Amino acid sequence: MSHDPILRRHRLLELSLGHAVNWLTVYAFDFLLYPFVIWKLGLWRGGAVMAVASLVVCLLTLWFYDWSKRDWLGIEAVKRLRDGEGRSRFRRVLAWALARGDWLAFIALSVKFDPFITTVYLRRGAANGMTRRDWRVFLASWLIGNAYWALICFGGIEGFRRIWS
Repeated sequence: MSHDPILRRHRLLELSLGHAVNWLTVYAFDFLLYPFVIWKLGLWRGGAVMAVASLVVCLLTLWFYDWSKRDWLGIEAVKRLRDGEGRSRFRRVLAWALARGDWLAFIALSVKFDPFITTVYLRRGAANGMTRRDWRVFLASWLIGNAYWALICFGGIEGFRRIWS
């Protein structure tokens, strides 16, 4: 990172804006739209509709990320840290922990985040398009994430229904 205060401020603003827009998008999609569609259409039809919507949103976000060639979420910085680009003892220990395995990262990211975040974190290189491996990561993360989230939403809705009846 540059020591120029103007460039650092610009980078901080870029990351802040990137995280804010991503948070708003994810919040609206996951906590408002997803449960509403599951509630209206049920687990299977609602889950299918939202899975397709998730696929479209994540692909568009991924393509925008690659097109912009900007690390507006700081994922590439975390990848550099994971790959051992740290001089301090803390950074080396953190890099060791992050590099413990793609499978653990894949499962955790697929459940906690979306296929966009999972794919960008696990792919080699930055904003360089999608390899065959990247497509497998993206689609598997999409399947796991949507199955998990549809079941969580359905379980929450059914729980509320039982409480109200």
